[in-house]
This record gives sequence, structure tokens and C-alpha cells, in this order.
Amino acid sequence: MKIIIAGAGEVGYHLARLLANESKDIYVIDNNPERLNYIQSHIDVFTIEGDAKSIKVLQDAQVSDCDLLIAATSSEEVNFLVSVLGKKLGAKKTITRFNEAELTKKEYLNLFYGLGIDTIISPLDQVANEIVRLVEKPSLTDDVEFENGKLSVFGVQIEDDSPLIGRTIENSILGECGEDFRPIAIHRRNKTSLSNFEVPIKTRDIIYFIGLTESIAKAMQVCGKKEKTIKRIMILGGSRIGIQTAKKLQENYKVILVEKDPQKSFKLAENFKGCLVLNIDGRDVVSLEEEGLANMDAFIAVTGDSETNIMTTLVAKSHDVQKTIARVENIDYIHLSQDIGIDTLINKKMIAASSIFKHVRKGKVDAIAHLHGVNAEIIEFEVHEHTKVLGKNIGKLKLNNLAKVICIVRSDEVIFPCENDELKSGDKVFVMSLTEGIHKTENYFS
Repeated sequence: MKIIIAGAGEVGYHLARLLANESKDIYVIDNNPERLNYIQSHIDVFTIEGDAKSIKVLQDAQVSDCDLLIAATSSEEVNFLVSVLGKKLGAKKTITRFNEAELTKKEYLNLFYGLGIDTIISPLDQVANEIVRLVEKPSLTDDVEFENGKLSVFGVQIEDDSPLIGRTIENSILGECGEDFRPIAIHRRNKTSLSNFEVPIKTRDIIYFIGLTESIAKAMQVCGKKEKTIKRIMILGGSRIGIQTAKKLQENYKVILVEKDPQKSFKLAENFKGCLVLNIDGRDVVSLEEEGLANMDAFIAVTGDSETNIMTTLVAKSHDVQKTIARVENIDYIHLSQDIGIDTLINKKMIAASSIFKHVRKGKVDAIAHLHGVNAEIIEFEVHEHTKVLGKNIGKLKLNNLAKVICIVRSDEVIFPCENDELKSGDKVFVMSLTEGIHKTENYFS
């Protein structure tokens, strides 16, 4: 499969890294030689220096033989033109990154489809949706539903007062599960293990479960986790992400939007009806305290400055705010949230790259879900008559600790499998796979 990526920025780099693990022919186009040199020194891809919206550059990249063209530069105009030109020159499928959520409205989609754009990705809207999801399930690090809400994969972070600290998953959780849920992984700092259930559990470890949705409360109880309720939210930063998030949250929560620019604050106050807008510099801790920081249930920092977001979120955490979320620009910061005490660090470019990655593999799998801040995904396959794993016991699959079968749905029966369970035709099989094991896992179920 030949894939051309226009743009060697963080989205393009992260996407190329994900796709390179899948042994595809990846070509990256950019007019910045330093970016291309960095990518080539870290990833096994082909690089082409030039303007991606140039017809000659696209022809030199042999876009006519391209299975997928991904326009992922920081410019909406460039992405639009690259996709349209690429499609006209023979690219089989195009994916376009638009930063402006407005452009993804349903009434516009047919227009773009008619011009040759097959799929539109809006990082702005995706980040706002991700924040809303985190606020709606404040006690969990992740909660992804399958089977029309019947099944959930969810993460629980271990706190100081958890009865599990010092014990292992094997001797503390497995006996409490019954038939409702199962632990499937443990995440510590920036490493995820699918099998090491004999290590003592530590504070800030995240334990991932799969279970019937109604079992979440029981799993939280086993972990000593208390249910949180969010009513009052403070959003720092009248950025496009902040505005989009406030719009989505204001109907169900009491929202305060903090913006330091006076003119921008005035315009926002005119446009928002269900949200209080305050003209405050977020670095002014005293002013935030005077406006009720300690009374907030959630604090979301999404200014354009990563350091401001991290520091103000830590201040909010010191005031016992239950849920804290900070936007960071540097992808390398993502895994620090466990270490520094912030509940979640989000990166718009990583979310965009992961979303595009899902579209690349759509069609091979029935469903896919990415776990936040973890290099693993949940993939749903269906076993057919010609599937390689048909009739095999789960224990005989050589997944080498890179992936594991975590659930089988057979007709209406939910099965949390053991090694002797045999895969049958018609089974829906849910697999948790580390990023580096996805390609091999897909081959097993092809």
C-alpha cells in the first residue's frame, strides 16, 4: 500500500511513525529540509522536498499510483488544494485535515466530497469532543463503549488511599471480577503491559478493564476509587479549542471561560449566553482564586502556551479540583501526566494523527478505539470461515505479549476468554494491541 503524506510537521511525523509500524510504503512531502531530515533519521520512510500543492511535485511522487493521499499540513488552504489536485491526478483516496470545525458541518460535506475529498478530519472538534468525554466520566481515564453500549473498556487510576497498593492484579482483582469484568492491562508512566500482572501496584498506575457497562461501579469499588460529580467548570483560554469546548459544555454544566485579552473577552461575552466570560490573565493565581477556583469541579487549560496550561492546572490541582485537563503542544509531554499529578494532558496534533490512522485501517476491522495517552488500541474483528484463527485456541495464538484477546461476543453471550477457548465462525473478537503489534494482529485475523 502506497501512502503519501503532505506535511512533515508533528501531525505528519506522528502519523508516519504509526504507519511505518505497519510496513507500508510511506512518502512524506514538505518544503522544509530540516523536518524531512528529522523524519528520515527516525522513521523508515521516503521523503520528497518540495511544495505539496505543486502539480509537478505530486507527479514526481507518482500520486497516480497512490492508494491514499493525506493532506496534513497546518494550512487548510494547502490541504484543500493538495487533496483536490491529488484526486484529479489519480489518488484513490484522500484525507484532509481542516482545523476549523465549521468546515466539517454536514451541509458542507457533500460539497467537499464532490471536489474529491473523501474524508475530513478536524483536530479542533476532536479535541473538544475528547475533553467533553473526559468531563462526562471524571472518575475514569478512558471509557470506550462497544456493542451499542453493552461493553466498555475503561481505565482507573490508582490513588494514594487505594487498598490495592502493594498488592498485585493477580492476587487482588481477579478474585473480585466474577463474570462481569476483567483487568486487561496496567499502565505505569509511559509503558503499558498486557501480561505483567504479578508486579506490586503503585500509586498513579492505571489499570484497564473490559466489562459489562454496569460493572464499572464495581471495578471502581475494587480499586478504591470514589465516584466524582462535575457541575462547575473553569476553562482557561479563549482559543478556538476553548470556545468549541465551552459551546459543547455550557448546556449541561456551569461554565466559566477565562480569557486575558480584553477585546476578545468582550466579543466572547456577547456571543455566549450560557457561559460566564471573565477577562483575567490565567497566570494571576489570586484573581483565579477570587473567582472561585477552589469551588470548581473541573479545570481545563487550553491556551496556546503549554507552560501556562501545565502550571495553572497544577495550581487547580493544589486547590483540590477533581478533574484537571491541560493542552500541551509538545507530544513528548503527553506521558508526564501520571508523574506530575495532572489527570490528563492532551495534544491536538496527536489526536488528529490517531484519528487519521483509524481511517487508514478502517475496512480491515469492524471497530477500533484508541486509549488516551497509551500506545495501545482496542480492535474488534469478526471471525469468518477463511479467517486464519478459526478453530484455534486463544492460548495457541503467538501474539508475543504485543496483543491479547480480551473478549468474545458469541451471539448474545459475552465471554471473557481463557487460553482454552476456541474461536468460532461468527465470533466478534476484541483484541487489545500495542501499536507495534497491530500489523501482526491484523494478519492473524485476516
